[in-house]
Amino acid sequence: MITTRAPEFRESLPGGGVLLGLDPGTKTIGLAFCDAGWRFASPAKTIMRRKFRDDKAEIAALIAARQVVGLVIGLPLNMDGSDSPRAQAARAMARNLADLALPTLMWDERWSTRAAERAMIDQDMSRARRAERIDAHAAALILQGAIDALTGALF
Repeated sequence: MITTRAPEFRESLPGGGVLLGLDPGTKTIGLAFCDAGWRFASPAKTIMRRKFRDDKAEIAALIAARQVVGLVIGLPLNMDGSDSPRAQAARAMARNLADLALPTLMWDERWSTRAAERAMIDQDMSRARRAERIDAHAAALILQGAIDALTGALF
């Protein structure tokens, strides 16, 4: 199941569980995990894109190792809410991961990378270190936004 609706996604995961957040880019995929109680998301790693078969194998291995029950994939919409070319690519990624048989939530991530970079600058992180970690931090922001919506923690 692939959806953009948080309530539908939540219904498919009645017992909670670890979620994997993905920030798909053209050259990298940022990854983040949340705890099984859906309280906090943490950046994990960044995968350098290769052939999709290889990317999928690495993602599948992480899913198995962490016992992931669902995916949250960043959906980079245009500012007016319409699909961008990158949004179409994110939707294609979700379809290509569908055979992993995990519920998938496509989550609006229009400002995630910019917000992640601002937070890293505020932490006085060097430009080189930011470049290494930006995609994983953006994935964590995407995932945190989704779990906040799933738990009603949005205020």
